[in-house]
Amino acid sequence: MSARPEMPEPAGLPSWPSLDGMALRAMTMADLDLVCHLEQQAYSFPWSRGNFTDSLAAGYAAWLLIDPPAPGVRRAERQPGCLGYYVAMPGVEEAHLLNITVAPAAQGRGHARRLLAHLATQAWAEGARTLWLEVRESNHRARRLYAFSGFTEVGRRKAYYPAGQGLREDAVVMRALLQAPGLLPAQLGGAEDSHGLV
Repeated sequence: MSARPEMPEPAGLPSWPSLDGMALRAMTMADLDLVCHLEQQAYSFPWSRGNFTDSLAAGYAAWLLIDPPAPGVRRAERQPGCLGYYVAMPGVEEAHLLNITVAPAAQGRGHARRLLAHLATQAWAEGARTLWLEVRESNHRARRLYAFSGFTEVGRRKAYYPAGQGLREDAVVMRALLQAPGLLPAQLGGAEDSHGLV
């Protein structure tokens, strides 16, 4: 498998940005210090290191979006930056997005859409025709992104997420039907204004 999987980029849809020099590569155990650091920066209730370790051990799809160092930077300083990542669990003709995160300092630049597009491509190649996810009811920005991408709300999970002070928050269950060759519905047309999406 290529270290830089190609992502389909349909013409006329600038709201789905190209990689523009960035790279996608599979997450490994060696990445977990960095991934856990970003996870803790991004969320009040982050995944634990054990969550990532278990996902990798189970063979779940786990990918990093990397910003390579600029040309001309000295070798000792050539540290690529991790802009975000996702983890997805495969199933029979479906995949379940478990975690998608963009580094707080890199949000608002289309990285989440890049990650979703890659997930759709990879999941389709593995035989998935449906993507599933849960999102906090209060996470309006993420819900907008998913709706923009073609996910629709299909249910709720009551008291699914911890919310602090002993409280719990509902999860919104969303589903997207993949389109050949693994495109999300919004990539095929009809995408609305994507202003403010991650």
